[in-house]
Amino acid sequence: MQQRMASVDEPVTATRQLAQFVARTRWSDIPEAVRHEAKRSLVNYFAVGFAGCADPSVAKAVRVYQQRLRAGDEASLIGRAERTDVLNAAALNAMTANVHDFDDTHLPTIIHPTAPVAAPLFAVSESQRMTGEALLLAFVLGVEIECRIGNAVSPSHYQRGWHITSTCGVFGAAAAAAKTMNLVDRQIADAFGYASAQAGGLVETLGTMAKSVSVGNAAKNGMLSALLAAEGLSGPARPLEGERGFLRVTADEADFKALTADLGHVWALQSNTYKPYPCGVVLNPVIEACLELARDRHGLLSDIERVELVGHPLLRERTDRPGIRTGREAQVSAQHGVAVVLATGKASLAEFSDERVADPTLRAFAGRVAFVDDNRFPVEAARVTVLLRSGESVSRTVSAARGSLAAPLSDADLDSKLKDLAAYGAPHVATQRLLDTLWTLDTADDAAMPMHIARVDTR
Repeated sequence: MQQRMASVDEPVTATRQLAQFVARTRWSDIPEAVRHEAKRSLVNYFAVGFAGCADPSVAKAVRVYQQRLRAGDEASLIGRAERTDVLNAAALNAMTANVHDFDDTHLPTIIHPTAPVAAPLFAVSESQRMTGEALLLAFVLGVEIECRIGNAVSPSHYQRGWHITSTCGVFGAAAAAAKTMNLVDRQIADAFGYASAQAGGLVETLGTMAKSVSVGNAAKNGMLSALLAAEGLSGPARPLEGERGFLRVTADEADFKALTADLGHVWALQSNTYKPYPCGVVLNPVIEACLELARDRHGLLSDIERVELVGHPLLRERTDRPGIRTGREAQVSAQHGVAVVLATGKASLAEFSDERVADPTLRAFAGRVAFVDDNRFPVEAARVTVLLRSGESVSRTVSAARGSLAAPLSDADLDSKLKDLAAYGAPHVATQRLLDTLWTLDTADDAAMPMHIARVDTR
């Protein structure tokens, strides 16, 4: 097969620097706080996986992958009885974790980093023995790579219509899979080249299953990229920073320094956050403000003349969706979120369902919601003002929404989230055993144990 031979004086490109970082970093190099955040991310991953495992859209995707594409049965699906091959398990578990928009969020890129990286790692762990420490190391490095690339193309990448979790997630999946295969830096750089050729995902798909399918593609294609590189297939020398590489093609003005600045000193996982509500992260402060208003004035929906949302421009850009038809679309609709929370005083999965979206009272409310862009607000903050027909107005300002970096969910909160969502979608799971396993994963001889606990075992 044709391979690219590295010259002794080959320049160390940014792509190569990232590849060397992945190849050379050891568990002992990872700070304790980052190690702990990796475990928090995986607790949240299984929690949201349980929320999505019984979703009808996921069931349809499983049927397609099982009946048309399956090449084996060595890997499990979170909360389900089916088994499939490693690549399809990576895709389906990433979709499942993303389907309710309840997954984690890296700030400031708004990447949902765990699903595209953890899904292939757990799939690999069921096909080849690895320790929990090895999985966690690969996970930390995969997240680091996808988020650094995300930083380099933000904010114009998303504004141009690219779905950043999918486009950058494929690089994270490639890095993580390559680490588990013990690839050398040249091979990892080649894997980045294959990932760059498979980076895809559009903002236009938000509110549909197509968005989660693209997250699944990131997980699957990232692993495929590493497998191809392991066989010696060569890729471009500068897939990230080249003249027609990923950064220049997908961003207006790429920040090339963001790829390697403070590499090994500043870690992406320390900017990771976890959602208390199943909706787009920019909606969190709006939901929280509406919950406060609903507690004070429950049942006031018919008395409301207008609701004004003041927040970062991303709030309007991502959630101004008045004509939604499905629960999936509700997850990224401020109009629905405001109406349903003010009407019910709740913000659980049930409030973002097809049934709630069909409620004519909630649908009629959409025209009463108005947006005011204010760059002084960070994405985790918002002000909600309710103008009543009586002429009175009430307002709530949330400076840092629950779940943000300034007001993070605790370990106990994440435990509760996993238990609650398992009860919702996978009540058969021994949740406390799973939590005990995840919190001590760095000491485990078998990294596949969480998947063994989280699946439906019919054998």
